[in-house]
Amino acid sequence: MEERLYDLIFICMPTTPEEEIAKVISTLEHAVEERHGKVEKMDKWGTRKMAYRVAKQREGYYVYMSIRGAQSDLIKELERRLRVTDAVIKYQTIRLDEEIKRQQKLVGRRERRARQRPRKMAGSAASGTPGGAAAEPAAAAG
Repeated sequence: MEERLYDLIFICMPTTPEEEIAKVISTLEHAVEERHGKVEKMDKWGTRKMAYRVAKQREGYYVYMSIRGAQSDLIKELERRLRVTDAVIKYQTIRLDEEIKRQQKLVGRRERRARQRPRKMAGSAASGTPGGAAAEPAAAAG
């Protein structure tokens, strides 16, 4: 099975102690390791103002994790643990490998199209196009 790349961002209550946030992070890291995944990056973004109220809070403590894993139930388990944790008020998981594949496919298509297009010469394009285009309609009409 191929490995997948995910971004996981979750928001804790702003009043949550640092030790409890560390405990949530270590629980998630342990769950990833149990399912043969890897936490590639983990950032604590700290307390930030949210765009709108969530659970009657205007601020939240943001945590970002970049996760690589091959098992399909990895994200289900992480989201289940975040859902039952009282300190977490919101979370979102994004699968990145699909987007990366899509971007690579688009780049490949653009490169193929560029190779297939005939190259235009600067001098011949300026002088040859207007005369040739005007002569054809006159010949077709006559």
